[in-house]
Amino acid sequence: MIRVEDLNRHFGGFRAVDGASLTIETGSITGLIGPNGAGKSTLFNVIAGVLPPTSGRVFMDGEDITGLPPHALFHKGLLRTFQLAHEFSSMTVRENLMMVPGGQAGETIWKTWFQRGRIAREEAELRRKADEVLDFLTIRHLAHEKAGNLSGGQKKLLELGRTMMVDAKIVFLDEVGAGVNRTLLMTIADAIIRLNKERGYTFCVIEHDMDFIGKLCDPVIVMAEGHVLAQGSAADIMKNEAVIEAYLGTGLKNKDMVGA
Repeated sequence: MIRVEDLNRHFGGFRAVDGASLTIETGSITGLIGPNGAGKSTLFNVIAGVLPPTSGRVFMDGEDITGLPPHALFHKGLLRTFQLAHEFSSMTVRENLMMVPGGQAGETIWKTWFQRGRIAREEAELRRKADEVLDFLTIRHLAHEKAGNLSGGQKKLLELGRTMMVDAKIVFLDEVGAGVNRTLLMTIADAIIRLNKERGYTFCVIEHDMDFIGKLCDPVIVMAEGHVLAQGSAADIMKNEAVIEAYLGTGLKNKDMVGA
């Protein structure tokens, strides 16, 4: 689904992404790991259109999407989440879900005057879909809660839920487990697996927790110093000497890698 060819992103003299090439297969849950400063989040930002590349190409389903802005990629089914959740804190959980789909009739002033019936029908359908998402994620009880009052893990679930409100093809999850307790982390993992198996979502996941990566991801891609260092199963990656050296022999032994 995604092919990255010799991608570079420089900040002055600093090469955050330095000739990275990789593929993400349709229907996979691909892990992306690496030590602090490896370039993982920058790579996500370039693929998702948040940052333009210095050079290199990104393809989605064979189409060159290099440099397309996030809203254009959103309509192609490419979505991403961030290390820190970007919820609308003063809106309820259900409202956060309902506002995701674009092109809603209520966004046009003249339609709010002359097409109130259409807007009401559309909002009823969005509410129904939002409630289905809440049931899927087992957070229906939070429907009326202000999103700003949620815990870190609940906000990550909400972000995952927002990707379900549109026809997502591939979702890039940036440190979905950061600040999340183990119980909610397993709930998130189960939701990702179900979305992958039942709805055909493709995922690419940045995460520092190797137990989480091992439960979810195959293959796992390792970045170091802006380029791809290794790729394989989680078990193979944990035995790879180059990867162990990149982590200074600490993260892998403790099954708890440091991510950034």
